[in-house]
Amino acid sequence: MLVVFKGSSLETRKSSVRGSKMIEPIGNQYVVARPVYSANAFEEEHKKKQRYHKTFLDHLKGCCSCSTQKAKRIALSLFPIASWLPAYRIKEWLLSDIVSGISTGLVCVLQGLAYALLANISPSYGLFAAFFPIIIYFFLGTSRHISVGPFPVLSVMVGTTVMRLAPMANPVAMNFSNSTMSDDDPLLNEHKVMVAATVTVLSGIIQLLMGALQIGFMVIYLSESLISGFTTAAAVHVLVSQLKFILQLNVLSYSDPFSIFKVLNSIFTQIEKTNIADLVTSLIILFILFVVKEINQCYKAKLPVPIPIELFMTVIATGISYGFDFENRFKVAVVGNMTRGFQPPITPDIKIIEETIGDSFSIAIVGFAVAFSVASVYSLKHDYPIDGNQELIALGLSNIVTGSFRGFASSTALSRSAIQESTGGKTQVAGILSASIVLIVIVALGSLLEPLQKSVLAALALGNLKGMLMQFTEIRRLWRKDKYDCLIWIMTFIFVIVLGLALGLAASVAFQLLTIVFRTQFPKCSTLANVGRSNIYKNKKDYSDLYELEGVKIFRCPSPIYFANINFFKQKLIDAVGFSPLRILRKRNKAVKKIRKLQKEGLLQVTPKGFICTIAGLKDFDEELDNNQIEELDQPINTADLPFQIDWNADLPLNITVPKIELHSLILDFSAVSFLDVSSMRGLKTILQEFIRIKVDVYIVGTDDDFIEKLVRCEFFDDEVKDSIFFLTIHDAVLHILMKKDYSTAKFNSSQGTGIKLDCTTNTYGGLHNWECKVPIETKF
Repeated sequence: MLVVFKGSSLETRKSSVRGSKMIEPIGNQYVVARPVYSANAFEEEHKKKQRYHKTFLDHLKGCCSCSTQKAKRIALSLFPIASWLPAYRIKEWLLSDIVSGISTGLVCVLQGLAYALLANISPSYGLFAAFFPIIIYFFLGTSRHISVGPFPVLSVMVGTTVMRLAPMANPVAMNFSNSTMSDDDPLLNEHKVMVAATVTVLSGIIQLLMGALQIGFMVIYLSESLISGFTTAAAVHVLVSQLKFILQLNVLSYSDPFSIFKVLNSIFTQIEKTNIADLVTSLIILFILFVVKEINQCYKAKLPVPIPIELFMTVIATGISYGFDFENRFKVAVVGNMTRGFQPPITPDIKIIEETIGDSFSIAIVGFAVAFSVASVYSLKHDYPIDGNQELIALGLSNIVTGSFRGFASSTALSRSAIQESTGGKTQVAGILSASIVLIVIVALGSLLEPLQKSVLAALALGNLKGMLMQFTEIRRLWRKDKYDCLIWIMTFIFVIVLGLALGLAASVAFQLLTIVFRTQFPKCSTLANVGRSNIYKNKKDYSDLYELEGVKIFRCPSPIYFANINFFKQKLIDAVGFSPLRILRKRNKAVKKIRKLQKEGLLQVTPKGFICTIAGLKDFDEELDNNQIEELDQPINTADLPFQIDWNADLPLNITVPKIELHSLILDFSAVSFLDVSSMRGLKTILQEFIRIKVDVYIVGTDDDFIEKLVRCEFFDDEVKDSIFFLTIHDAVLHILMKKDYSTAKFNSSQGTGIKLDCTTNTYGGLHNWECKVPIETKF
């Protein structure tokens, strides 16, 4: 093999020993001298190894095997804290983690209270959802920067399930669809907590099983566009669900499709009953939140820590509500009784589990997808690895423990994680300190928040939705970059708004997978041509300096070939070559039968000048007879019993007409075909046979070795379709065709020696017409 790189002038340097290798970089051009390789020839010359491919049993044995090192590795993976805690830099990191933990802990308290309203349970239970996940994740999580706890989207998903099953607590209420029940009903409140806890435990079990079975890869089916559209639509659901607290209206709860429109209709029909005190308080809180958050964003480089505006607003609002007795004077809804300390764990209700399997699965997938996405961002930023399966285990156990202690599903809130990272948090030590702040509120300070208006918590929840609602700007960006991703975003948003969170997510994933099927089912096939007379082949529609060999077509398929697109592939191939090989084959077989019949009856004679026929025409019944034997017409053309060879591009006797074709070689570029299923394999073989039977040589290039091995296993090859049709590159196949067809030197600057191995040098100036062949018997191109 000879490789020479050149600059302004072309210089060919020959190796003194054939087969030696030399790479000489001189500028930006090169010449490659090597044999024209088919796949078989390359494997034989370079001694391809026969690799052993592991079976399922081999992988199972590897998983079940045990050693000291493997046991240590498993222990460290299950308890990541054992890896990073011993390396903790106390002097460098502790102060930063303390500041970050206190800041994040204050936000955890407020978001726990606010997001409990989204889950349709008492705000005090939100503190449990903000405390337990942090403790479990401290020991089992792999991310050092995310803050686990309540997430608004998950809270809404839990709240939807709670309201769907809430009437089960009151048999009388079940007789009235969507009937109103007082929030002060102890039985109803207890049942709501039971539903939320059961859903949380079940989603945790699902996450734990997924992590144990190492199937964390399932999150890859939620693309960035889908997650963005889903969270934006979920933010709209959050916005609508909080209007009843901001306006203090008695709004019916719905969980069926179109529920968001029913809620809006219920709000607008009783808008005159709005509590002005709650509305004014909420608007003031929202205005101040947006202003201060913009200040935090604009001056984040100068501020040591973001201004904790949520804390200030909560303290001020609680003091004003208590001092002016808003509850009695203006009839506002307040947080109410905040039980100190923890309550004993509860056992999930089996009947509720049966009703909420689908909801729990959706919550488990969404919770993991959001947490893993945020964790991935910070792991890349701070250069440390995270384990998706271990994250599933950590989140799963967090939800199981949280649900057992009457909390609701957790993941990570983007704003809370951003605060923990931006305030200097280095490890999950900041997380454990934030849990300490929540713990203090649970056991000592919770009663101080009893006068706080629920409308304030609703405003705090809406104040954290800005980032998600601003994702509407993604539509314009996606439209410019990829129309399919833009369509996924829009349809996901529509599905979630119309169908609800659980059904909308399922419909969105199905639609996303459908777009992938659509793109592979209708690939953008193209016809290639040589560009610049080099070894480069591109779509002939994109370039003007093209070189096409007469009688040769190069067809490229840029997607896998499978049962759904094999017919599309066949039609595109027929369009590219300009004729149907099956039609040509049948026409030729009909013609052979007619010629054979005329020759046997003595009505057709062959002379050096051509055919002499002694009959004026043929009867129509011959055509009808052939059409009734359609299977015979699809067989290879057999002219062995005729005393002459038929030139199908010449004129045939009488009115026998067969379409003439100029194509003699077809190259299929399968470099982008990653797999071929059994159904499409039969279709592909039929297509190849049709071309081969009309004397069109077919070559397949660019395939992976596994592709060919699969064809061998499936007994794809026979006497017609042989494994010798595979070549390494398009240029190898083109050079093989040139040598095989023996083109004249005047037309192609080439000549041919037969029965010898060719070693061709091709340059970048005239790759198809400036060759030098080094062979045992001298042959020049």
